[in-house]
Amino acid sequence: MTPLAGAVRHRLTPPAPTPPLLTERSPRARQIVDAASTILEDEGLGGLTMRRVGAALGIRAPSLYKHLAGRPALELALVEDGLARMGTALHRSVDVAPHARITSLLDAYRATGLGGPELYRLATSASFPRAGLPDGLEAWAGEPFFLAAGEPYLAQALWSFAHGTMLLELDRRFLDGSEVTRTWEAGAGAFEAARQALAGLPAQPHVR
Repeated sequence: MTPLAGAVRHRLTPPAPTPPLLTERSPRARQIVDAASTILEDEGLGGLTMRRVGAALGIRAPSLYKHLAGRPALELALVEDGLARMGTALHRSVDVAPHARITSLLDAYRATGLGGPELYRLATSASFPRAGLPDGLEAWAGEPFFLAAGEPYLAQALWSFAHGTMLLELDRRFLDGSEVTRTWEAGAGAFEAARQALAGLPAQPHVR
């Protein structure tokens, strides 16, 4: 996710609820990526091999290379799907009144991350080679943070909170007994107050 790039994109082009042009895949390639997605979530990144995907589909691993060049290409396809899914959910989430956008955005971000934790980790890894992703996809996926926050650096801080909290929740790093939902709500309230202050708006109660 790149909220700052999303802010630049927003200033140059109108917000778009649909992603940039994605990679066209044959039905077999789509089947391979879907099988890989299931293996990734069930067995983790370490269990994701071309041989394992071939076994899940009942085909020999060498046959997979006719559709995807290898594991790096497979991971790239998974991340492309993940960013498209996340971006779609986030764009939909901010189609609400301005004062409700941050809460709605964080709810959607959390739900999507919890729905595919291994893909979330893969897609947000600092070492992942993003050069092969479709042009503009990552900026588009991050654009809703700017749409919700209204200011580029507040958007970047909001994403930092969302990403850090998501990883802590996935890794079960919060204290036992913590009500993590209340942590997300506290963050939403704090960022909404910051948004109102930057916009020169009178303070309003945080709305769930």
